Amino acid sequence: MPRATDEPETRPETLMESLARSIPQVGRLEWIGLSPERRAALIEPQQAEAREGTGLEGEHHARSGRSKRQVTLIQAEHLEVVGALLGREPIPPGVVRRNLVVRGINLQGLRDRRFRIGEVLLEGTGPCPPCSRMQENLGEGGYHAMRGHGGITARVLEGGVLRIADPVRAEAAPTRPAG
Repeated sequence: MPRATDEPETRPETLMESLARSIPQVGRLEWIGLSPERRAALIEPQQAEAREGTGLEGEHHARSGRSKRQVTLIQAEHLEVVGALLGREPIPPGVVRRNLVVRGINLQGLRDRRFRIGEVLLEGTGPCPPCSRMQENLGEGGYHAMRGHGGITARVLEGGVLRIADPVRAEAAPTRPAG
């Protein structure tokens, strides 16, 4: 007969859980884009100040500390895919209106965990699906070409300066007890 206990029952970590927890790749920040106001042309600085709880300095979305969408990120590799789906060259980053373009790390693996870009600590808060503006920016089929390739959203946990060429690294995820 099992003992009654107040401790929750734990089970050993599965291989798939272990693989999902470990992200060995180190990516690179390739592009920064800031929109100073709604529908304004993006500014493309070589560096940007990330502020804890609000987002990127100079970005019009960085006003409230409550948003889970303080920073938007997309993979450079996905800009190439979207271009191919539309029968074009890779899409220029400013057209998709994300804040950061990274290369060499799978953003989907970061969508619900903490990661660093240079000195800045971010936490992925979910996917960044395309909006209807993608049809306007990319032309016929643009919205559907972006589906599944929109990147992720994140919030800033520790601020600092983001610089082009900064490394992008997953923070160590907590492990489950061995049981």
